Amino acid sequence: MTDYDNNNEEDKDDLFVSAEHKLLSLNESLEIVPPENFSHVVGQIYRSSFPRLENFKFLKERLNLKSVLVLIPEDYPQENLNFLTDSKIKLFQVGMSGNKEPFVNIPSNLLTKALEITINPENHPILIHCNRGKHRTGCLIGCIRKLQMWSLTMIFDEYRRFAFPKARALDQQFIEMYDDNEIKKIAKKNNWLPLQW
Repeated sequence: MTDYDNNNEEDKDDLFVSAEHKLLSLNESLEIVPPENFSHVVGQIYRSSFPRLENFKFLKERLNLKSVLVLIPEDYPQENLNFLTDSKIKLFQVGMSGNKEPFVNIPSNLLTKALEITINPENHPILIHCNRGKHRTGCLIGCIRKLQMWSLTMIFDEYRRFAFPKARALDQQFIEMYDDNEIKKIAKKNNWLPLQW
């Protein structure tokens, strides 16, 4: 029994379940299919849910990824590691738990570390994902939007579209309250801002 067994259905979206990422037959893997919740963010930054075998061809041939940033704390599946190694794609992992009641919040320093990896042009093109591409990924993207000077109304609208039907008020509060002074200092020193469309 895991900690998630005692929580509500919404929390199960945050749990990585390796059985959901089983290998498909060779015929199925020949299609070029983006991962669920896939979208362009800005420049060469992309977001999605956890990539599966059927998504590998899309990631390699359409995006020509240089890096993947995964936001789950669990071990990365071997088939994904093999794909990244074979494709010469660098893996970054900043494992974090989602924002949940009571008293579970993404540590700000972890989000700053994830932002530093994400906005560094040396890592582009980069794909950011957690499990479903909704909550942890949504918080990171929301903080990128803050760096782009988006209004909170627009940030929350985008967050809710990707998190639907399970948007979390705690995630939106985290985005609003996140202190981006440290990442702005790092970005200014390295001339990473403004992010180029």
